[in-house]
Amino acid sequence: MAKQPAPTPEGFVRVGQIVGAHGLKGQVKVIPLTNLVQRFAPGARLRMQEKWVEIRDAQWHKERLLIRLFGYDDRTAAESLQWEYLEAPDQAPEMDEDEYLTDDLVGLEVYTEEGELLGEVSEVLMNPAHDVIVVGEIMIPGVKEFVKMIDFDANRITVRLIPGMRGEES
Repeated sequence: MAKQPAPTPEGFVRVGQIVGAHGLKGQVKVIPLTNLVQRFAPGARLRMQEKWVEIRDAQWHKERLLIRLFGYDDRTAAESLQWEYLEAPDQAPEMDEDEYLTDDLVGLEVYTEEGELLGEVSEVLMNPAHDVIVVGEIMIPGVKEFVKMIDFDANRITVRLIPGMRGEES
């Protein structure tokens, strides 16, 4: 059973929760609580149990993030971390001009290339291969083939739909 989490310290944000051990070499399964997966890059430092830990390596496996932390080298050590939260400093990441946070897409109006309003983005689902933009019942893969333009100034996303994306028979 999951333990009751301690409050997140001021200046930090929870970025993941360890939900179990994986394998024999100290890997842990993590549910990311952030869309900034670069926070889990090898060498990144996070807080856990009020101490700093460093990521040794990370990889995706069956829609879960597997990470190894320095100092936790076997299954027993990994099992002791179940239900712990990983925290990072609460600061906006440095981004290039053409980069954005996926949460910034929520609320934008979505139009087809033909100009038809589909609705507003209600959420963005994070998947290992790519994010998925949810507009009502329509799920649009967040890749260049389907997302043609994002214009924050106009509060608008232009997309290309293919047969079947609206749930209709193809």
